[in-house]
Amino acid sequence: MIEPRRRGLRFVFYGRVSTEDHQDPVSSRARQRDQAAVLVARFGRIVAEYFDVGQSRVLPWSRRPEAAALVVAMADPERGFDAIVVGEYERGFYGSQFALMAPLFEHYGVQLWMPEVGGRVDFAGEGHEQLMIALGIQSKREITRARIRVRTAMAAQVREQGRYQGGRPPYGYRLVDAGPHPNRAHAAWGRRAWRLEPDPDTAPIVTWMFAQRRAGHSLARITRALNDADVPCPSAADPKRNAHRSGAGWTLTTVRAILCNPRYTGRQVWNRQPSEHELIDPGNTGLGHRQVQRWNLPDGWVISTRPAHPALVSEADFIALQGMRAVADGTRSERCYLLAGLLRCGICGRRLESCWANNRAAYRCRHGHSSASRPDPDRPKNLYIRQDRILPHLPALYVLLAGPDLAGWPTSALPLGVADIIGRLRADRMTLVYDPETRALRADTREEVKVILDPAR
Repeated sequence: MIEPRRRGLRFVFYGRVSTEDHQDPVSSRARQRDQAAVLVARFGRIVAEYFDVGQSRVLPWSRRPEAAALVVAMADPERGFDAIVVGEYERGFYGSQFALMAPLFEHYGVQLWMPEVGGRVDFAGEGHEQLMIALGIQSKREITRARIRVRTAMAAQVREQGRYQGGRPPYGYRLVDAGPHPNRAHAAWGRRAWRLEPDPDTAPIVTWMFAQRRAGHSLARITRALNDADVPCPSAADPKRNAHRSGAGWTLTTVRAILCNPRYTGRQVWNRQPSEHELIDPGNTGLGHRQVQRWNLPDGWVISTRPAHPALVSEADFIALQGMRAVADGTRSERCYLLAGLLRCGICGRRLESCWANNRAAYRCRHGHSSASRPDPDRPKNLYIRQDRILPHLPALYVLLAGPDLAGWPTSALPLGVADIIGRLRADRMTLVYDPETRALRADTREEVKVILDPAR
């Protein structure tokens, strides 16, 4: 142990506790502080403390509220302490966090005391550095092993037992008590097991949706029918569990999510949207990771081997409906939208969407209207323009754009080919605006450059 240079040091205690696994912040803080007090008893006294509650060790100090406040206090020349004491390494550091924080401690002239080294940490000592690296690896290994162990156990529980693993119940189901928790320790803490059963108010809605889809109705038609009948959407039917949703009404994505959820077949499914960790900033790995959720591919799902709750649709019907999501008509590969992304509506300014009508490529704007709801009577008529009406006028428009006042459009060797002109428009990130009233096609330039299309044929 390295002896301090002087006695009577003023220490700040730093500790941390995660609220996972029923950890008690009061008892954990007391234990950590007692260990720190014993370590520094002969060399000084603890004058202040910073204690993070509910913060994971994987978070860097800058993202832990109390640790971040301690870093700010360190930078104050008038700070009232000389050293920081940590009750346990794992409470303060994880992975390479010590290596990132040690230069900061040295810069501000603040000592670090830890039980693992028996006192003050020597930032320049090779032995202490090796010990800190080993403790960081061990701390990270504990988290990794626990994560693997938990995920493996949850997968086995779903596959073999069909156990409900938590989260919001699917629309159409509700949670009912299934008795004490299977784990005796969790049961002693008062935790209960839960299972799904059909909700008498919303289960018939789900059954109706599957029947409508089975009859060949589109997602938009089903969505519109639900909104017309004033059926509460999932977030409106269960606002407590969906506080992050507006509850305004049914959408196409909501209907699609329900019709694609295999849990309605009665089997328990887990790992459809697993949590992952990604770097906040790849250019600054010291910021750590953040938790994100992404949809998993079906081969990564965990499905119970037998039904775990009452089904709202048969497995045969569910599988048949999934095949209706993509219907090939044999001509899709021949469709070519040369102007996709280049056209805007002269009425509302929205970008025109590509559409295929009467075996021809065309573009349209519905002015924000969705087929999942009834149109507003005051909404302008849909804009519709065929591609073959625009292409013959592009060379003339290009010649006008290549005038002397527009830099970058050379007048010599003009590429009058349609493909070349479209390529140049895309390269210059230029869009064309179509006005259905005047039948004018103009470029979005400061000076008005437009051509008049032939009357509709």
